[in-house]
Amino acid sequence: MSSTPQPVLRVRVTARDVETLRALLRDTHPDVGGLARRAADGSCTIEAFLSPEQAGALERDGVSVTPVEDVAAAGRERQAEVGRGDRFAPAEAVPHGLADKV
Repeated sequence: MSSTPQPVLRVRVTARDVETLRALLRDTHPDVGGLARRAADGSCTIEAFLSPEQAGALERDGVSVTPVEDVAAAGRERQAEVGRGDRFAPAEAVPHGLADKV
């Protein structure tokens, strides 16, 4: 039985001001990455890691949520690049322990 992995989105959350961002963070407790940045117009932006449902729930008056990437999918792509064997083991190496030599 295989299940489809849940997507994890990296999103950019922008609030109209510091107070709005603080209220959002206090009420929803998203998994944030890094520090908030304040723009010249007073708006604040922070990145968060959320499911698509959580990202949609963050949107409200004075808050916009912009998806940046699906970090779970990017992680699976990187894992596919990793080899299965030990590239440092000599070709004639004999495995030790309970493992089978493949």
